[in-house]
Amino acid sequence: MSHISKIELEVTDLEILNQACVRLGLTLIKGRKSFRWYGKSASCSHAIRVPGADYEIGILEKDGRYELNCDYYDRNIEKAIGSQGGLLKQLYAVEKTKLAARKKGYSILERQTEEGVRLHVRIS
Repeated sequence: MSHISKIELEVTDLEILNQACVRLGLTLIKGRKSFRWYGKSASCSHAIRVPGADYEIGILEKDGRYELNCDYYDRNIEKAIGSQGGLLKQLYAVEKTKLAARKKGYSILERQTEEGVRLHVRIS
């Protein structure tokens, strides 16, 4: 049986989420009012299209924060964003950290490791 699951990620910046999506090859569709899941659709504020997937990720705006929901029954969702959204979570954190560091005038070196992404932030 298929159902909608919440991706446990605190999203406060839609542009940073978009940058994470671009890195994963996903498309953020701003203003989309519904997203597809198991032959149905559900309400949302925005949606994320996943290449090769029949379903989408819905983004619901609540009090300046964004809640992400999807149906993992479509295995292409999990392939694209990782188990429990792990890849999406990591890249959102990376992009948010890089933005904060740049605002303070720091330089950032990003390196891919076997465990994921490692950031080195240097005070200029």
